[in-house]
Amino acid sequence: MRQIITHFTDDDLYKFTMCCAVIENYPRTQVKYKFIDRADTIYPQGFADELRRQISMLENVVITDEEIDFMKRRCYYIPAWFYSFLKGFRYDSRWVKVSQDEAGHLSVEFEGAWSDTIMLEVKVLAIISELYYMMTGKASSLDYDAYYERSYDKALRLIEAGCVFSDFGTRRRASFAAQDTVVSAMKKCRDRISGPGSFVGTSNVYFAMKYDLTPIGTMAHELICAIAGMYGPQMANYLAMKIWAKTYRGALGTFLYDTYGWRIFSLNFSEDYANMFKGLRVDSGDNYHELDMIVEKYRSLNIDPATKQIVFSNGLNVDEAINIHRYATGKCQPSFGIGTHFTNDFPHIKPMNIVVKLLAVKITESWPFYCETCKLSEDHGKYTGDPATVKRFLEALHLPVNSINSDEATLTLFE
Repeated sequence: MRQIITHFTDDDLYKFTMCCAVIENYPRTQVKYKFIDRADTIYPQGFADELRRQISMLENVVITDEEIDFMKRRCYYIPAWFYSFLKGFRYDSRWVKVSQDEAGHLSVEFEGAWSDTIMLEVKVLAIISELYYMMTGKASSLDYDAYYERSYDKALRLIEAGCVFSDFGTRRRASFAAQDTVVSAMKKCRDRISGPGSFVGTSNVYFAMKYDLTPIGTMAHELICAIAGMYGPQMANYLAMKIWAKTYRGALGTFLYDTYGWRIFSLNFSEDYANMFKGLRVDSGDNYHELDMIVEKYRSLNIDPATKQIVFSNGLNVDEAINIHRYATGKCQPSFGIGTHFTNDFPHIKPMNIVVKLLAVKITESWPFYCETCKLSEDHGKYTGDPATVKRFLEALHLPVNSINSDEATLTLFE
């Protein structure tokens, strides 16, 4: 079977920006991650063996001079030393454990230095998604010509509605070709249509390079989760903002606030950081309610919310983005990061509901134990982590513990 990932920058920008911040601030930190399939998918026989082979083939994927030159031009905020690190970076399949039980359920775990294993998440998820469709025979039914037209039409509707939007779809794409088709179609639409909105780029660095677009992204929940595991959730947002500002000096100023809910973030979001950061990203909860709370917070700090960018990325489709845009216009500068709806919206196949989450962290390799962590978010009751850890974090944040539900629909367990 062909190698699925063949380009080093076939990855989301946030993995590179977070990796850089990790090396600069937590160079010896060790972590554990776990793959979660929320749909409890039954994978074909032999899937784990082929996945192991695909991960082993990542060891021959290295960054090229062309990729480095592009990132230096478009990612000006990344310090020069980081490219020396990337030139020497090599994937190691020993960081990953893959297995499959008799029923066909898949287990994938990463463990190692944070600065190394942080580079696995997006590539492994993209491999799993594409490999699943290949091994189930569904890949042969994908009509890319029709998908180009559908993608062009999505971009046209968003541009004509005034939406500023980007592709966030690497992790759960149907295939590399699907994302290529989407970015190509949306770039062509942008170049042809003079509308109030715009397709501004993609989170995928390789496709940004191929189509001369801006790579889009900043950080993920992983950063705040790791800090919370090491130091506790109460000040994790504050510490993350502090190290992000130290590393990027005001660039990449869109903060993902919802790791432990709005309340604790709002307490950490002081006037200096509210002024420094360009805006916030809404990734859980009710989009309209979240925006109203953000607007109120900025006004309480005597900051005009209309000067701030709010990025919406909570499982959006075209209709939802347009509706949010209408509501948000005048309140802030809305923009939209749309993932699976762009890169895995084919008839007759169901997008995979898969993620990789940080499980535990230790400050240095010399520590004899890991500290567990979890993610709470603004989707109340839909928490990710070991139940005991979730309970401990809820208590530390003075949140209701009775919101824990053992039903896997409301609590994804690391068990």
